[in-house]
Amino acid sequence: MGMCELGFVELKCLRKEWLVEMLKYFQKHFTHLWVEHKRRRSRLVSKDGRCNIEFGNVEEQSRFVFLVDIWTTVLDLRWRYKMTIFISAFLGSWFLFGLLWYVVAYIHQDLPEFSPSINHTPCVDNINGLTSAFLFSLETQVTIGYGFRCVTEQCATAIFLLIIQSILGVIINSFMCGAILAKISRPKKRAKTITFSKNAVISKRGGKLCLLIRVANLRKSLLIGSHIYGKLLKTTITPEGETIILDQVNIDFVVDAGNENLFFISPLTIYHIIDKHSPFFHMTADTILQHDFELVVFLDGTVESTSATCQVRTSYIAEEVLWGYRFAPMVSKTKEGKYRVDFHNFGKPVEVETPHCAFCLYNEKDARAKAKMGYDNLGFQFQGVGETNDTKM
Repeated sequence: MGMCELGFVELKCLRKEWLVEMLKYFQKHFTHLWVEHKRRRSRLVSKDGRCNIEFGNVEEQSRFVFLVDIWTTVLDLRWRYKMTIFISAFLGSWFLFGLLWYVVAYIHQDLPEFSPSINHTPCVDNINGLTSAFLFSLETQVTIGYGFRCVTEQCATAIFLLIIQSILGVIINSFMCGAILAKISRPKKRAKTITFSKNAVISKRGGKLCLLIRVANLRKSLLIGSHIYGKLLKTTITPEGETIILDQVNIDFVVDAGNENLFFISPLTIYHIIDKHSPFFHMTADTILQHDFELVVFLDGTVESTSATCQVRTSYIAEEVLWGYRFAPMVSKTKEGKYRVDFHNFGKPVEVETPHCAFCLYNEKDARAKAKMGYDNLGFQFQGVGETNDTKM
């Protein structure tokens, strides 16, 4: 600024400095977004439960296995592909049998171009071309039956073709309608109404250091026989030098009443006790962000209305685990005696005093326990002191 003169030159220098600061800000902002984007891409399980994995170098013979299990393959298709197959199956069958009906009429010379006599009895009445043959195929397969076009007893071929199309039409209707109904009623949609907190928190609970997660059921219908558990995914190196990517470690989650048969009528706070057997035991508030791990949480249960089993899952990476926080309370009781759940505080963290690490907490407990205990000094010898009577009569 000292080299810039007053007036226009000074304004130009200020503008240049402002542009430099803006470029630095945007560079820092986009760098952070790019790091977060790469972080999200490296996540195995997304927040909504989808798995980020692909299979490569699959043998060609293995691809035909999906056609053997055609029912599951159709159910797993996306809606746009499923509807394409649905429309193509019906339109294709109608057009195919329309061609066959046209061929029957052509061979039997029922078409007007052959100028049939008045006494000629066609195989199918009122088929005058390919369009009318297609309409008759449509009416036959969907059993509309307008009564204008019908099969006569003149041709055995036409009767046989009518039977084949009727049977095939029932099969197509059953398969496609059943696939769409099964797709709609899949318990995966019920899992959308089960939500987890965006972050996991670490704080003291019941005198122990715990990792806490909050989960809520957005419907009033319950999940029967609910069971919750977790898997910690990380890269480990065995003593033999083998690198295992996505090594899985069991994580036990509990609520105050246990981890099975949850009474899931209101949001629950589940927690994992960080003890000496926990993989989080050697992590601290300062070093947790340096660990590369992914905590995947599963909730299994049976839908009350359909008796179908569903699974809900989500994941947390190191940046989504907040050390020294707990969840704000969200259940209260109104004056009318009803229990009110405030979802504004569902994932809201509240900062609390928390030990720096689980090891520190257990050392503190051990020190307090030892302070309350007495210790015998083996080198101490007790010497009795005789009483003297200095009183003279």
